[in-house]
Amino acid sequence: MELFSNLALGFSTATTLTNLGFCLIGVLLGTLIGVLPGIGATATIAMLLPITFQIGDPVSSLIMLSGIYYGAQYGGSTTAILINMPGESSSAVTAIDGYQMARKGRAGVALAVAAIGSFFAGSVSTFLVALFAPPLTAIALQFGAAEYFSLMMVGLVSSIALAHGSVVKALAMVVLGLLLGLVGTDIYSGAPRFTLGIREYADGLNFVAVAVGVFGVAEILRNLESEKTREVLLAKVTGLMPTRADLKAMAAPILRGTAIGSVLGILPGGGAILASFASYTVEKRVSKNPAEFGHGAIAGVAGPESANNAGAQTSFIPMLTLGIPANPVMALMIGAMIIQGIVPGPNVASEQPALFWGIIASMWIGNLMLIILNLPLIGLWVKLLTVPYYVLFPIIMAFCSIGVYSVNSNVFDLYAVALFGLLGYMLTKLRCEPAPLLLGFVLGPLLEENLRRAMILSRGDPATFVTRPISAILLGLALCVLIVVLLPSVRKKRDEVFVEED
Repeated sequence: MELFSNLALGFSTATTLTNLGFCLIGVLLGTLIGVLPGIGATATIAMLLPITFQIGDPVSSLIMLSGIYYGAQYGGSTTAILINMPGESSSAVTAIDGYQMARKGRAGVALAVAAIGSFFAGSVSTFLVALFAPPLTAIALQFGAAEYFSLMMVGLVSSIALAHGSVVKALAMVVLGLLLGLVGTDIYSGAPRFTLGIREYADGLNFVAVAVGVFGVAEILRNLESEKTREVLLAKVTGLMPTRADLKAMAAPILRGTAIGSVLGILPGGGAILASFASYTVEKRVSKNPAEFGHGAIAGVAGPESANNAGAQTSFIPMLTLGIPANPVMALMIGAMIIQGIVPGPNVASEQPALFWGIIASMWIGNLMLIILNLPLIGLWVKLLTVPYYVLFPIIMAFCSIGVYSVNSNVFDLYAVALFGLLGYMLTKLRCEPAPLLLGFVLGPLLEENLRRAMILSRGDPATFVTRPISAILLGLALCVLIVVLLPSVRKKRDEVFVEED
């Protein structure tokens, strides 16, 4: 079968000594970032984008970045369980029951349940990526400019619907991102737009500078302002092996969490986060004893951890097949591909098969590395939690500055990082989530290009967007999502989903 031959190509690419090394670096770094609250995979990958340019081989760099992303999902559960402070936002729900298990002397079991659930969900969802990515790519190759425009509208509207907080603020962030994407030279007329006479803006805003500033620097400033006291569970973590009763109690939640996460992870706007909250809600409702939730229920750890890891893996599907980011990390991955000279979209599978299938195969290898390495290294991760933020963050800032400068050897990029760092910090103070801004910034130029191309092909007739069936369906879907999310009852329910995280 073609699937097996493609997977054989992927594994032959991913199992080279170099790529195995980068995969190991990625998952270890991801786990470290997940363990340390306040940094996050998005900020880390944004900071490491300049390094990918220096690595040279796009396969190795993207395998490493992928490992950081799903490795952070593993690591986030460690702090959620041990100190009731999730390292990743998607692990916020895990803290509810995981920390209670730790307080009862079952920290080892809680960590083992989280690791097993994560491994199973990651393996299954990676298989789903391999299964569904090729047919979606084939469908995407039939898309014209009008269909791509409509698809991107669905992505932007979905990011608004799934963003935290006010819908109006999320919409404003998308619009701001679209406006930032307009800066530079017009691709059709060659005229400069919104450059303010600054020569460095002729090619548009530097993606790395925007990403590092809005996510990296802003996150550091926010954490320095509100450092929390971390009370680490100093008791030795023992008894990692779950009992037979534990295995029975976690089996069904892991299966349900994997299914929920695999579906919701594809949705633009942070499906992995939504998946973990949805899984917890489902487990609480189907449980024969819902009163135990919040007091150390194994299902409250197994379900959400499986869901957020499955969601992290399936979020690669729209990125690899359509070139559409499902979350800020995938937007950064697209940025990394562009830095390497690769055009994201359905042609990646045919033009760069080793890259396409190498990333997919590396997910299986990375998940295996994580389950083997993570549990023995729990003692090390606990010790790292004692390192104060005021020691970590200056080192990270210096690393960011060197990395950003190394891309173009331009001091102006450092000023841009500082400017966007302040912008990102102001947005967090205003309770505006920056994720829709980055999605708008990445999709903005593509949205404009396909809009103008569709209008040129239709001789200026805007009806082309509603007369082409697929385009009309996608636009209708975007409109329905926007209308539904603005309904008062839906907005109230939407706020309740994320209440635990806030």
